[in-house]
Amino acid sequence: MNDIEVRNATVFLGGREILHNISWEVPAGGRYFILGANGAGKTTLVKMLMGYAWPIYGAELNVAGNSYGNGCNLVELRKTIALVSPFLQQYLNMETTVLDVVISAFDGTLDLFRPAREEEEAQAMDILEKLRAGHLAHQKIYTLSSGEQVKVLIARALLTKPRLVIMDEPSVYLDISGREFLLDSIRALGEVRPDLTMLFITQRIEDILPEFDHGMILKNGRVLTSGKREDVLSEKNLSEAFELPIKLIKGANGRLWSIVE
Repeated sequence: MNDIEVRNATVFLGGREILHNISWEVPAGGRYFILGANGAGKTTLVKMLMGYAWPIYGAELNVAGNSYGNGCNLVELRKTIALVSPFLQQYLNMETTVLDVVISAFDGTLDLFRPAREEEEAQAMDILEKLRAGHLAHQKIYTLSSGEQVKVLIARALLTKPRLVIMDEPSVYLDISGREFLLDSIRALGEVRPDLTMLFITQRIEDILPEFDHGMILKNGRVLTSGKREDVLSEKNLSEAFELPIKLIKGANGRLWSIVE
């Protein structure tokens, strides 16, 4: 069974073709990465999966057992998809507390417009503590660093026990230590929730954990290559994707690091 199935998807935004004839699938419980330079179409792909951007007629799009365009309730579907993206920060009410932002996941919003229930607060605090962010619970969002705000969004995403989690460049604002903590959290999440389908989107090769064993490289809105991790993340493919002479170094932990010769 697949949690994501895309067939012949072409997306236009503002009269310009952003994605061209994308076909791709991810099995339930899969660990899949999407890599590409700025402008490759990664964010538009996320918008399409969330139902915020639509492919032209003739495409097929199925997410978490729902076929888009056939009576699919997108509001309910989005409650089963956890989106973790630093770009959500622009929609946060900076006067809201961390705890209320996390609890808002139950309502599918980014702010809480009602009193929180005691059991909701307990669940939110439990996740914040696991992410080493419990001490932030009663602080207002505007007092947090960008990295801390990302941690809050991760806690929010995990609160409703989603079927699919989409991580859209989650480490883009983090320093080295913050990034490594985030990646450790993602690894631990995969161990705790082997049933969870995880999609990791990035422009940084070194951020792709070995656990993400399949993936795809986008270039100019098209699939440059897709398949098993070891086949996709080759020096040839990466050099073509970023238009640079890239060489790879493999660390003892299985992650790949790039240098430009």
